[in-house]
Amino acid sequence: MLGELSERLRGGHHANALPPSFRRGAAAGAVGLVLLATGLTATARDEPDLGRFYDQKIEWAACEGTELPKDLQCGTLTVPLDYADPGKGTLELALARYRASSDDPRGSVVLNFGGPGGSGVQGLAYGRKDFLGLTDDYDVVSFDPRGVGRSSPVSCGADATSRALEATDGEETGDPRDALRQLREVAAECEKHSGPVLAHMGTVDVARDLDVMRQALGDRKLNYLGFSYGTRLGAVYAARFPDKVGRMALDGVDTLTEPLAEQGLASARGQQTALENFLTWCTEELACPFGQDARAAREAVVDLVRSLDDTPVPTDFGYEFTGQDLAGAIAQGLYTKEMWPVLQRVLAQLMEDGDTSGVEALASGGMAPAPPPAPSPASAPARDDEPLADEEDVPLDNLPAALMAVNCADDPDRPDEEQLTGELARLRAAYEEASPVFGPYRLAQVVLCHGRPKGTDYIREKVKDLDTPKMLLVGTRGDPATPYYWTEQTARRLGPSAVVLDNRNEGHTGYGSSECVHRKVDDFLLYGSLPPSGSSCGTEDEDRI
Repeated sequence: MLGELSERLRGGHHANALPPSFRRGAAAGAVGLVLLATGLTATARDEPDLGRFYDQKIEWAACEGTELPKDLQCGTLTVPLDYADPGKGTLELALARYRASSDDPRGSVVLNFGGPGGSGVQGLAYGRKDFLGLTDDYDVVSFDPRGVGRSSPVSCGADATSRALEATDGEETGDPRDALRQLREVAAECEKHSGPVLAHMGTVDVARDLDVMRQALGDRKLNYLGFSYGTRLGAVYAARFPDKVGRMALDGVDTLTEPLAEQGLASARGQQTALENFLTWCTEELACPFGQDARAAREAVVDLVRSLDDTPVPTDFGYEFTGQDLAGAIAQGLYTKEMWPVLQRVLAQLMEDGDTSGVEALASGGMAPAPPPAPSPASAPARDDEPLADEEDVPLDNLPAALMAVNCADDPDRPDEEQLTGELARLRAAYEEASPVFGPYRLAQVVLCHGRPKGTDYIREKVKDLDTPKMLLVGTRGDPATPYYWTEQTARRLGPSAVVLDNRNEGHTGYGSSECVHRKVDDFLLYGSLPPSGSSCGTEDEDRI
């Protein structure tokens, strides 16, 4: 059953676009970040010479790894650690592709599976069937963004997590100033374990990597399909390089303007609604571990999370599985209805047998946990010959560590200590009201930016009123992670370039679950055929693949 679980989690973009478990996710937010925006508005003559990066060609070869498909090819791309000062060192990014079946392909389409923090190499490897249609005309390419997977992965270390949990637990910390002190300590641990890449992980940096990639792939313009956070990346690329935009489709549209605190509340509410829908379905099944009463089931989930927080369960990997880990696992399983039977089974495993292996696999995105490697000191310089990380060397907390690194770097709001001290109790109450299961999980992802330098204001101030070719934006009405109103909000912000497709279904993103969405996105990427803005795909019963 675990093999099936792992395969299904890895089988499409959903797993890689999902938030991680809270315990490991909390540590990820405490990242000391400096996003250098130098050069974003500079003239060409002011920018450093990047010619050696734009002149490179990617050498493709068979991927190393017994579990990777044989027709998947891998390569690397060298990018500067700091675009404002390329002499500081370089990073090697891991890339993967499926070759086009056509004798005369039109170039490449690049995919980003979201997160932020999802591995594009893994997402492409295990989502192969979803993208076969695109190989009629394109090489289909994805990558591990900087700080993610095999591309200089970041980490916050083993015991940073427990301190982050204590800092966000109002019952454990009577004085809010003690909580903020703990958050600063966690930030120092993240910096210690991650090295120099940590300060250069914002979406603006990744968008610049995308443009180097476009040139190295031999494409005049970037053709792109982004899911969830990948829609933010696509929008930033379009604002930064408007004359290089080809056919761009964005599915599960992110907000470009809401502060992290509002984003967290929206996610907590969306996931609570999804949980209640799941429990209504579950209690109609005899195998439901919560019985057959939906109201009692909702109370039982809250009790289960709290009991595991009070008495965590030891695992084989050197950490204890907490209630907040369970909240993260449940969140993963709620992003698509196809995962509901899997979620039901792993919860039954936990409740009936005390077996955490299923929920652990779910919480970690479907990949079996592995002990984190020995960290590199933060003072270690980036080297031109730094090798890619092996899959087994990717830290266990890499996805959540990267998620928080990017989100903090992209957010310019940073209340000072006095403001946050006064707000902490109010925020706890608001998040608890939004969801007693997911509220604490989401709150940690917000407050753990405390103490970090303010993120860039480029996204909020500059990513708007784009002068680009038409872009397709897909919003799903029942999306628990990226609510539909974000699609409408972002479309208005981007301006006439944005064409909206209304997916009247449930689940996070539409490409992998709705035949209608899948067809319309492929028609646009392959043939340039766009639906009228505001057109819709019907219910899941009509559209499901």
